[in-house]
Amino acid sequence: MYGYIKVGAAVPLLQVGDCDYNIRQMEHLLRKAETQGVQILAFPELAVTGYMCMDLFAQECLLRNAEQALLELVRRTKEVATLCIAGMPLLTENKLLNTAVVFQKGQIIGIVPKTYLSNYREFQERRWFSSGAELRNGTVSIGGRDYPISTQLLFTAGKVSVGIEICEDLWTPVPPGALLAMQGANILVNLSASNELIGKNDYLKSLIRQQSASCIAGYVYVSSGFGESTTDLVFAGKGFIAENGVLLAESERFPMREKLLVGEIDIDYLDHDRQVNTCFTQGLDILRQRLEPVSVPFELPAAKNITLTRSIDPTPFVPAVDHTRDERCEEVFHIQINGLAKRLAHTHTEKVVIGVSGGLDSTLALLVALMTFDTLGLPRKHIIAVTMPGYGTSGRTHRNASQLAISLGVTFREISIKEACSQHFQDIGHDGETQDVTYENTQARERTQILMDLANLENGLVVGTGDLSELALGWTTYNGDHMSMYAVNAGIPKTLVKYLVKWVAQHKVDKASGSILMDIADTPISPELIPADENNAIRQKTEELVGPYELHDFFLYHFIRFGASPEKIYFLAQQAFKDTHKREVIRKWLGVFFRRFFTQQFKRNCLPDGPKVGSISLSPRGDWRMPSDASATLWLKAIDALDDGN
Repeated sequence: MYGYIKVGAAVPLLQVGDCDYNIRQMEHLLRKAETQGVQILAFPELAVTGYMCMDLFAQECLLRNAEQALLELVRRTKEVATLCIAGMPLLTENKLLNTAVVFQKGQIIGIVPKTYLSNYREFQERRWFSSGAELRNGTVSIGGRDYPISTQLLFTAGKVSVGIEICEDLWTPVPPGALLAMQGANILVNLSASNELIGKNDYLKSLIRQQSASCIAGYVYVSSGFGESTTDLVFAGKGFIAENGVLLAESERFPMREKLLVGEIDIDYLDHDRQVNTCFTQGLDILRQRLEPVSVPFELPAAKNITLTRSIDPTPFVPAVDHTRDERCEEVFHIQINGLAKRLAHTHTEKVVIGVSGGLDSTLALLVALMTFDTLGLPRKHIIAVTMPGYGTSGRTHRNASQLAISLGVTFREISIKEACSQHFQDIGHDGETQDVTYENTQARERTQILMDLANLENGLVVGTGDLSELALGWTTYNGDHMSMYAVNAGIPKTLVKYLVKWVAQHKVDKASGSILMDIADTPISPELIPADENNAIRQKTEELVGPYELHDFFLYHFIRFGASPEKIYFLAQQAFKDTHKREVIRKWLGVFFRRFFTQQFKRNCLPDGPKVGSISLSPRGDWRMPSDASATLWLKAIDALDDGN
């Protein structure tokens, strides 16, 4: 083959926790790869069990079955010559390890444990796993036999030397693969379960190119796909093959089927470049010298001007208006679509129920459902869009809700909540006239009850419509619009919701539907729980009550993403909104943001499932865990001490 080694990245369809099912899919792909001449094949991280087993990793039943399933996979493929690398959990030395098991021709030949465990934002691997760097022994028992286990294993055959990384290992300043490359590895393999976020794919590709270039190596990357849990995350099923800084092959993202990516790596070419680059062979000797850094102090001049020259984006969640915006919008919808599609597949459901109000959030949820059903080949009529006019429903939103549902070809139903709410007011002793919180929340909860019961009747599930900004502010009725069976918008802030609806109007639907969507995007944001004015126009405008969403989304981004203090957020907001909001306005709504954020955590602590889309999530199962009764005192004191003159 003139130095060419045929490698493959295999993404099987999985069922989380079903090891027997998973190895059947893996066996099928392994045999398929062999027929295509693949010599080295990689499966995703923890493919035998599924990555998202979470606390099930502490269950003896799962671990025992994983080991049995692995041995069965090895036994079934004893006539297959392909070197196979599969991810699975492995218990040894009273530690659970996230490992890559390497086998060939019916024999396990070695195990590589993960070194760096992801334990930030949505990841909590240290809850279940230990690092391979903590191992004392060099062997591990599987099925009563001992095999070598180490983070430093090299799998060699003639000129070929394979080193293995697992997911997070690639993202660290000194990846294990770099050390393996300096010790001879010329093909690096990464088993991953990296979830999908806006912009993450481009960054990942740059990492892979850079790692393969700096290591003068081939790089095979494979990540989990459809079948992994979408409780809070979505996995795109990615495969990449790179060689010395060049991306040779890339698989389709977000496939709802198995994928096998095949390519060739030129070992002769890599060996030649390593020989010519004499610095490459010096690297290992320098590392062995254990150099200690020497600190040399200097005097940093005091800052004379706090006006920033760098630009501060006032809408950090909204894609930049450049050539990447279409790709970013497609990416957002792919994440939402795959999340909902997996939930439908898991529950064997072919119908969804959505409450449509003529507002932004329910419109986006309806569009996501529409694209999901089109992708799965399900009839649009199985999407049941329900508008439920109440005391505050305006003619504009009612018209938009009904016309959009009809224009998109989904099933449309109208169910008034007025009589039911009136009866409920009598039942609980409310006069039905006082427009207090009971008056408003009764309507929200009545709507949710209708949706839930209708979903039961239709054997469907309720798709939630609430967005990330509302969750941050607690601007949602507890056990009302707060609740659903799958919340597709839970990771989408309000500023992005509006952008996405407009983008669909301009690029994805016919002219009639687009016109309705643009009017929805221009409608004042309102829960419409208070009667309209004498002209049947919206009287209850959310942004007049809790503040502009562009400010709240800005506050949320810098508070959650960077842990910024109120003082710094205020400083940055003055730079970002200097032409649109006065300092005292920013300060006022900053106080509202922190007060509401802290008091409304109890709503976020019992959120329904929904996919993370960008760098910010408030899921209590992943990114944001906070006591419901935490005090906001420190943050509010900091805001009180702000000087509007600075």
